[in-house]
Amino acid sequence: MVAGKARRAIRFFEQHRRLLHSKAHGVVARKTLVRARLRLVRAVRQIATLRRALHAREMRSLQSASPREAICGAFGDNCSEAVDVAWCESRLQTTAQNGEYLGLFQMGTLARHLFGHGSTAWAQATAAHRYFVYSGRDWSPWSCKPPQGY
Repeated sequence: MVAGKARRAIRFFEQHRRLLHSKAHGVVARKTLVRARLRLVRAVRQIATLRRALHAREMRSLQSASPREAICGAFGDNCSEAVDVAWCESRLQTTAQNGEYLGLFQMGTLARHLFGHGSTAWAQATAAHRYFVYSGRDWSPWSCKPPQGY
């Protein structure tokens, strides 16, 4: 609200520059413009701070998310498919291991090196999502595929 009002004031004076040089209104117009610019800077900083805090809060929440929540958070619209693949690969266990393949999505050594890995469901789901996107948004890298019809 504050940022929008400040932007409108700045836009007004950009469109009516003659007011800034007016003998009758110049001093007040320039002061108003300076105050609007300062308000905008403060508002933008506050918005950025609040966004960072919100993002950090969401990340803390996702770090402790269940495997299903983490997968859906990482995969978005492909949530159901991803949960099906992870269930087939690991029964949704972050500690699952089969030879070199580890985690929810049973990613191999090279895939973990390229796309990341971690001990939390969120870390494993985001790494698998990076792999999924890199592979053209299909499930070809995984042994398990989602059921047909998705």
